[in-house]
Amino acid sequence: MGIIVNLDVMMAKRKMSLGELSQRVDVTMANLSILKNNKAKAVRFSTLEAICKALDCQPGDILEYVPTDDIEKGGN
Repeated sequence: MGIIVNLDVMMAKRKMSLGELSQRVDVTMANLSILKNNKAKAVRFSTLEAICKALDCQPGDILEYVPTDDIEKGGN
């Protein structure tokens, strides 16, 4: 998959824990962890909007496109 989720980076920049984000966006810690660890197959726009609102950021701050070839070579 060529989409990388940089949720952990934005959380660190905002000094916000997974538990705090979970409460603010009303999404379970388990589901946020799946997203944070690049294991998610999809994300609802409503969830993305809530995360962006809580972290005061843009979707592009969280989601990044990396060509699949670069991922397979170990780069990003």
